[in-house]
Amino acid sequence: MTAPVLEVSHLKRDYVASGGLFRPARVVHAVKDVSFTLQQGKTLAVVGESGCGKSTLARMITLIDPPTAGEIRIDGLPASAAHVTRELRQKVQIVFQNPYGSLNPRQKIGDVLAEPLLLNTRLSAAERRERAMAMLTKVGLAPEHFNRYPHMFSGGQRQRIAIARALMLNPSFLVLDEPVSALDLSVQAQILNLLKDLQDEFGLTYVFISHDLSVVRYIADEVMVMYFGDVVEHGSREAVFADPQHDYTKTLFAATPRADVESIRARIARKTAAA
Repeated sequence: MTAPVLEVSHLKRDYVASGGLFRPARVVHAVKDVSFTLQQGKTLAVVGESGCGKSTLARMITLIDPPTAGEIRIDGLPASAAHVTRELRQKVQIVFQNPYGSLNPRQKIGDVLAEPLLLNTRLSAAERRERAMAMLTKVGLAPEHFNRYPHMFSGGQRQRIAIARALMLNPSFLVLDEPVSALDLSVQAQILNLLKDLQDEFGLTYVFISHDLSVVRYIADEVMVMYFGDVVEHGSREAVFADPQHDYTKTLFAATPRADVESIRARIARKTAAA
C-alpha cells in the first residue's frame, strides 16, 4: 500500500474562553484527540452536529489554524507551524459551504480561476487562461462563463466555480466543508455527482465535512463521527451504516432525513406528481 496522502496523529485544539466579572476564563477543548490516515483517491467523511469540532478539525488540516498538540503530515511531509511552506499550502485546498462569500464580486470568473496560477506558478497569461478554461469545462460550465461575474451565477454554479478554483494547483487533497448543505435538493445531487466524477477522473482525495449522514452515505469511503471534540466512531461506510456502534451515531441516523441521491430524486418525483 502506498503512503497516505494525509496522516493526523493525536490532534488537539484548545481555545481560551474569556470569563466575566464573577466567572474565570476557561479552556474549551474543541478537538480532543483525533488520529486517522487517508489514502489517495478515497473520501473520509467527518460527521457531527454543529459544535462537535469538525470545522475546527478542517481548519487545522487545511493549515489555517495551528493545532494545540499533535501532528499533521501531508504526502509524508510534516505540517507543523514551523514547517508550513508554500508547497505544503498548495497541497491542500478547501471548498466552503457558501462559495459566494469566498468569491470576489468584482473579479471575473476567469480571473478567479487563473489567480492561483498567477501567484504560484510561472505560466504565461495565455497558459493560465488555457488551464482556467479547461477547468471551467471540467466542472460543467461553458466557455462563455469565463468573463462573467459571480452574481450572474446560481448557487450550484458558484459551487462548481469554487471546486474548479480549488483544483487549479493540483492539490493532494480537498477539504469540502458542508459543500452541498446550502443548495436545493436537485442541485445537491448534481454537485455530489460532479465530485464523484472528478474523483474518478483525477484520483482526488477528499475530507468531506458534513452534519448529514445520508449525504455522506453516497460520497464517503470512510466515516468518522465526532461528538464534543471526540471521535466516537470511525469505520468504513458499509460498517457504520450497517451496524452503528455508538449511541450518538444511532441518534444521528434517527434524526437525519434521507438526502442521498436516490432519495433526493424520489422526493423531487413526489413533489412533481403532487403539483
